[in-house]
Amino acid sequence: MQFEFATAARIVFGCGTVREIAPAARSFGRRVLLVTGCPDEIVAPVEEGLRSAGLETLRFEVHGEPTLDLVRQGVARAREADCEALVAVGGGSAIDAGKAIAALLTNGGDPLDYLEVIGQGRPLRVPSLPWIAVPTTAGTGAEVTRNAVLSSPEHKVKASLRSPLMLARLAVVDPDLTLDLPPDVTSSTGLDALTQLIEPYVSIRANPMTDMFCREGMRRAARSLERACRHPKDRDARTDMSLASLLGGLALANAGLGAVHGFAAAIGGAFDAPHGAVCAGLLPHVMRVNIRALRARAPGSPQLERYREVAQILTGRNEAQPEDGAAWAADLVGRLGVLMLRAYGIRREHVAVLVENAARASSMKGNPVALTAEELTEIIEAAL
Repeated sequence: MQFEFATAARIVFGCGTVREIAPAARSFGRRVLLVTGCPDEIVAPVEEGLRSAGLETLRFEVHGEPTLDLVRQGVARAREADCEALVAVGGGSAIDAGKAIAALLTNGGDPLDYLEVIGQGRPLRVPSLPWIAVPTTAGTGAEVTRNAVLSSPEHKVKASLRSPLMLARLAVVDPDLTLDLPPDVTSSTGLDALTQLIEPYVSIRANPMTDMFCREGMRRAARSLERACRHPKDRDARTDMSLASLLGGLALANAGLGAVHGFAAAIGGAFDAPHGAVCAGLLPHVMRVNIRALRARAPGSPQLERYREVAQILTGRNEAQPEDGAAWAADLVGRLGVLMLRAYGIRREHVAVLVENAARASSMKGNPVALTAEELTEIIEAAL
């Protein structure tokens, strides 16, 4: 047995922990780039806390998923202001943007010098500018991952800037910041969190450490995701989902993902489709096809047994079979009103290119079974 585990230098979890941001930022420097995609009522108190601690703060807004040009602009703004630290407050988009900006500020060059798939894939050599991740959604786990997913409209694909040197110095996970999320955002980000617990658990790179996080996270998401959607102010449900998201981030950063995120990378680069909603729409179909492929081609695979364990956790039934987990996920997606992919302009004529791009995505390397082009086509057509 051999594996590696890396995460943020420090994680602070719990309601009210936003108070930890300013003292930590002050220890990194006096000039802070505040990267955010949040409404002012959420980010303004954080900004005021930084200024009250004597810090000069420059706000950099992120609207939508981060592009290469947006990251270039953020790097330029931070350099002009001679920023010594960075605080990223928001969902996965804001945190990934902040993560990429912090890395490029110390390593120099252009995002394409380091990006996977569409770039040169050069390794980062220098630790990122000290930065703090503050998630305001419960979905991506980006606060503890070692990659930033960036969109390139020119290439019509998403790709990752990836290195352990990109990990945050501090992740502050405060469930209170998620209390005002609308139900549709709660459901799509929550299903993304669930996906990021299931995929690392059945990944060919799973290890005993990530397994612990996945099991605990799946239990919490199974009992609290729908409750958080129906009762947004339920602090216990929100806390469960914030922890599930954090645990998913810890797991995926060290065990990889699978076909859901392989497709999400291809779709997100070509269509204006929210990442969480795309993952939610794909999850049941990927589970079903993976299970069927494992039964047909690798019936003795440990990943098939892992799908059985997933089903038992999700359904709460010890006798559950792998297919029951896929059915549970499909039922939940239906109850939460997740939109089909066609709602984002994806049509059958796009399927062949999306299948080709998904097959090349880095996330696909962790899928529990190598899927054929026909099986990948079946997945996306079922999600349309």
